[in-house]
Parts: sequence; structure tokens; C-alpha cells
Amino acid sequence: MRLPSLKTLTTRISRAALAFDAWVNASLYEGGHSTTEAYERFQARMQVFSVRGWKRYALDLTSEGVTLGTVGALLLLFLAQPAFNLTSDNWLKAQDLAVTFLDRYGTEVGRRGIKHDDSLKFDDFPELMIKALLSTEDRRFYEHWGIDPIGTARALVSNSSGRGNMQGGSTLTQQLAKNLFLTNERSLERKINEAFLAFWLETHLTKNQILKLYLDRAYMGGGTFGAVAAADYYFGKRLQDVTLAEAAMLAGLFKAPTKYSPNVNLPAARSRAVDVLHNMVEAGFVTEGQIQTALRNPATPVTRTKDITADYYLDWAFNEVKRMADAGKLRNDRVLTVKTPLDLSIQRSADQAVENTLRRFGDQYDVDEAGVVILDPDGALRAMVGGADYGESQFNRATDALRQPGSSFKPYVYAAALASGLFKPDTPVVDSPVCVGNWCPQNYGRSYSGRQPMWLAVAKSVNTIPIKVTTAIGKGLGITHDWKAAKAGREKIIQLAKAMGVTTPLTDTPSLPIGATEVTVMDQAAGFAVFANGGRVAKPYVATEVRNSSGEVIYRHADEKPVQVLSSQVTADMNYMLNKVVEEGTARKAQIEGVKVAGKTGTTNGYRDAWFVGYTGNYVGAVWYGNDDHSPTNKMTGGSLPAMTWHEIMAPAHQGIELKPMPGLNDRKGAPQVAQAQADGAAAAASTSGRLSRRSFEVLSGLNGLFRTVETSRSAAKNESGKPDPARSGSVAPERMRAPGLAPVDVAEGARASGGFGTP
Repeated sequence: MRLPSLKTLTTRISRAALAFDAWVNASLYEGGHSTTEAYERFQARMQVFSVRGWKRYALDLTSEGVTLGTVGALLLLFLAQPAFNLTSDNWLKAQDLAVTFLDRYGTEVGRRGIKHDDSLKFDDFPELMIKALLSTEDRRFYEHWGIDPIGTARALVSNSSGRGNMQGGSTLTQQLAKNLFLTNERSLERKINEAFLAFWLETHLTKNQILKLYLDRAYMGGGTFGAVAAADYYFGKRLQDVTLAEAAMLAGLFKAPTKYSPNVNLPAARSRAVDVLHNMVEAGFVTEGQIQTALRNPATPVTRTKDITADYYLDWAFNEVKRMADAGKLRNDRVLTVKTPLDLSIQRSADQAVENTLRRFGDQYDVDEAGVVILDPDGALRAMVGGADYGESQFNRATDALRQPGSSFKPYVYAAALASGLFKPDTPVVDSPVCVGNWCPQNYGRSYSGRQPMWLAVAKSVNTIPIKVTTAIGKGLGITHDWKAAKAGREKIIQLAKAMGVTTPLTDTPSLPIGATEVTVMDQAAGFAVFANGGRVAKPYVATEVRNSSGEVIYRHADEKPVQVLSSQVTADMNYMLNKVVEEGTARKAQIEGVKVAGKTGTTNGYRDAWFVGYTGNYVGAVWYGNDDHSPTNKMTGGSLPAMTWHEIMAPAHQGIELKPMPGLNDRKGAPQVAQAQADGAAAAASTSGRLSRRSFEVLSGLNGLFRTVETSRSAAKNESGKPDPARSGSVAPERMRAPGLAPVDVAEGARASGGFGTP
């Protein structure tokens, strides 16, 4: 067969290409023509719907409205999800526990739940009480759907004019939503959630049910919840029997129960009641003539001695009981009597210590809030202070506020070091520069004290040693690379802290060993309780015994078996070192005459948080001071107000009781005093250079010991007087360092109570 020539092939390919090009052009032309015809037909048909003039503008506005409405609906759905996640199918049933709380001696101290609140049906509430409430808090309650734009606008106009009393814009439904689901935190997120939850409540409950819940659940001062309890507490009578003047005074308590409590400030309470009476007239509920008798004869509360209220304690206890019920530990019983470890004498001391300290020193140190937790070594909660004023804020800073612990976190580091078997209290450690990556913590004035026993580093709250110890723990696992060893060491520390009772997730950063993480006051109390009870886990508890409505015991805490998390030797060594912190270190103000005390101070970056967590053989206590908005205090340290408050609580608590020994502490022999140990450490550090004669070393060691003795005396004088040491007033100020991705750290020396992570 004869093959075609090259010229023939070229000709055929050219013709084929031309044919394909012609087909493409024709197809495009025909397709375009068909599309044009179809579009013209579509336009002809759509002419029927064509509008002009005002109709077109109306159609455009409607279209834009639909578009914006769809986008807005999607945005609202996104914002509503966090709020609706707080609800559940049994949200109201979860509140129906009826719990009566007893203290450790069996005396009733309070109630929480529906039994406390549901003692009066809505139809039996006096009309005067309801009218007084609505006229002052929410006049359009029966007209709005949870959020009242008109009422909010009216409040804004009234408040901006500066005339009369300030009005709130929240409806009763919004206030109930906050009481049921949220905290008193002042944030935009809380207000958004409050608005959505108010709308949700309106769709699930009737108006009367919402009003009933509000009247039953609102805090009204004096440890009372609800109008029924308040009428009995303030006037010694049933709510059905209150007069118009008394109803007005009760209605004035709902938004400011502490400020307008008649037992606290009777003139303010009566002035508020007058405002409520005039509000009732403005709302049309009563006439001017009807209030004249109430104005001439204002309400007078019954005389009561100041009761000890443990409201923060009981709130947390109620939540714990609900968790126990949800876990099936209380069978299906809903009416319960719970015996708690609450000690009212210690609770009184804690309340008074915080109140007195803030009153005396709050302005001086620019500090407003505090949190205190007192435990038995086994975890029994003896007392709790969740804030400066329960009436002003029910947010519990002892259990819910996350704050950085500073150097009070270091005991977990040293416990992990002892548990690794690589260290003992007398193991020499060297205070010298150290870095983890590009982050380099330093001591005050960039000075270092050289070689010293580990117990002294704990007492002085040295910053560099916990970092080195953390790396050594990692290397003990066979890791040679410094950065990887440090990370492995931190993982061990986090594991141990969690095992000891720290429930808050800990963030793993290079600065974690010196307190750059967040914990609660309860976390710290639970963790240190392990040292006080011989190394066993001490999970905080509030129910020693629970009985049902028939009096049958359905739960005993004694049936719970503790877990050993630290060996007896590690516990004894930690108690020895932490006792040195109190006797010779940064926590001297916590000393109790005749009682062995151990613990650790802590002060965080910029003086924002100050801690002392201490314990004896009998009690464990964690004390925190700071501000809700995380603003800095005026150079307040853990060795100042926290240690002082701890002493004010614990000193009377240890009177008249059998003093229990601290595990392992009385079996150890004493260690060298601070000045002598520092001199020995300096001599050892100097001897490593090998460049001086032995006599030179002796002379230098003697001079160093003299200088250290003088410095220790000056520090002691400073601790006693509370004033800065003049000899050191001109020294270099702490340097604040920041590494990429890390929190800023104030460089500080433990012997000087200064700001920054890892300071005393």
C-alpha cells in the first residue's frame, strides 16, 4: 500500500482544521442567535410584571428588606446559640431540689431550691406587692415580649436628663434570665445572652409564671431569697399581711438589696420606699391620697442582731448537691437535708477579716475584691468568702474566677521534682541566668545568689530555680535537648497538679513553672491540702451526710476513699520547705504563735493578683486579693494583705483545739539559717572558679556572709515596718520582659516582695 505524501497529509490537516473552525463559528452563531431570541421572548413575557414610579421603589425596598432581614436572621441565630445552650429540656425541673443545709453541729444555716421559694402560690401574693414591684421595675411587663424597647428608650431619656432617680432598662424577664442562667458579670456577651434568654422565657412561660419566679428567686439582702422570706426577715410577718409602706420598702430591695436594706441603712430604705410609692401613683396603680398614710407612717423593720450568712458557701453547696443528684448519688429524692462541714465561727472570722482588711487597706492598695477558702486537710469545706459583698455581686470569686497564681504555683513544681527522685530539700541548686527558647526570666535587679540548697530557693521564691528544675525533670526522663526537656518537665508538673486537685485546665507555656497560668482559689486550697494530709487527694466537699424527706441517710462522705498521690517522704519534704517560707521567707506575716505553719505567697504581673495559700496540721486556707477588671493594685504582694488575712482567720481557729502535727515536719532536723546557708552557697560558688587561694576564698566568704547578714536584717526590718528599705530604694527597678507568645513577666527577687510572676 502506497502511503500519502507529506504534502497530501498537510493539505488534509488544513482542510480538517478549516472545517472544525467553521463548525465552531457556526455553532457559536446559532447558539448566540438562539439565546438572543430566548432572552427577547423572556423580556416580552416579563413586561407584564414591569412597574414604574412609586411601585418600583416599593418593590426595591421590599427586596432589600428581605435580603437584610435574611442576613439579620442568620446573625441573630448565631448570637443566640450561646444563650440557648444554657437551657435544657429540664431547666426548670433542675431547680426543684429542696435542700435544707445544716452546719457541722446540726444547726440549720440556710435553704436553697424550690422549698425555700415556692411557699406561696401566685394567686396568694398581695396585690400591693405586685403593683409596687411592677411600677418600679417594669411597668410594661404585661405588654412587652421580654425586651422592652419603649421602656429602654424612656430610661435613656430620663437618665440623660439628669432628673430624678436613675432608671434601668432591663425588664423583669431579663432580670429573671440573669438570675436563672447567668452571673452578674458586666460584659456585652452577658447582656446579649440575657436578651435572648428573656425572649426564650417568654415563649416557654406565661407572664404570671415569670413574675412568680422573679418574686421567689430574687436576692433581697440579709441572706434571704424571695419576697416571702424577706417579709418575714425584715418585718416578722407573712407577705400577705404587709402594709403599703412595707410593700414599697420590699419592692425597693430588688435591684439594690445591700444599699437599701432597712437593717443596714434605714434612711436610704425609707427614701427608696418613697420613690416606689410615687412610681405607683405615676403608673396609675394607686391615687395620691392612698399613699399619704404610707408617707406619714414609713415602714419600720424588726430589730435583729447581725446574723452570720454563708451565702457564697450555700450557693456553691447547692450546686454541688445538684451535681450529686445528676450523677445518681442521691437516688431520685428531691427533698433533702444536707449536713455540711460549715463552721460558723471560722466563717465569721473569714467574713470579718476580709471586710476589715478591705476597709482599712483597700484604698491604700487599690484593691476591691477577695476570695477565701478554708478546708480541713481531707477537703471538708469549713468556710468560704466569694467576694467583698454578696448583696452587690453574687459572683463567687473563690470558685469561678480564674486568676494567675504567681509563685503560689511553685509548690507543684517542687513536688514534681521531689517525686522524680532527682532532688531533695538540701540538693544544691544554682541561681544563675536561664533561658527557655527566647524567654529568659530574671531575678530582681538582675542579681543572682549562686549556689544554695533547694529549700532556700523555695523560701526566697527565686524565679530561675523552678525553670531549671523543670528542665531537669524532663532530662530525668532521658530527654537531652533543653527545650524538649523543659516541655516534658512541664507536662509532668501539669499531670501532678491535676492529680492533686487543680481542676482548671492549665496552659502549657515556658512561664508556667512560675505561675503564668490560671487557677481558682478552690484549686489552690485543694492542691495544698494534699501536703497537709500526708499526700492524699483532698477533693473539696460540702456534704458529710445527706438525708431524704423520711430522714433516711442516703449518702455519707465517709464512704469515699481518698487516693494517695504523693509519697509520705515527698509530703514531709514539701512541708519542711514550705514551713521555711513562713518562718524565714516571704510569708512571715502568716505565723501563728505556737503553731507550725507552711505555705507559699504569690504575686502576679503588675501586682494584679496577690495570694497566700497556707496550712497547718488542722486547716488549709487559700486567700486571694485583686480586682474584677484585672486592674493593677498599688504594689500589693502575697506577703502583705493575703498573709495578714490568713493569720486573722487562722489564729482564732486554732485556739481551744487539739493541734495536729504536720505530716513529717516534726521528724526532720533543722536546716541552716538563711544567712549562713547563703554564705556557704557563695563560698561554694566561688570555689568552683579555681582562680583564688583557699585563704582568699575564706576572706571572701566571710565578707559575703557579713553582707548577707546585713541584708537579711534590713529585709526583716522592712517586713516588720511595711516600708521600703532606704538602703535599697535606689536600686534598679524590676524589668518587665516579654517574649513572643508569652505573657509579660516582671523580673523580681524573691527576698523582695515585688510584682511579676514568681514573686512572693
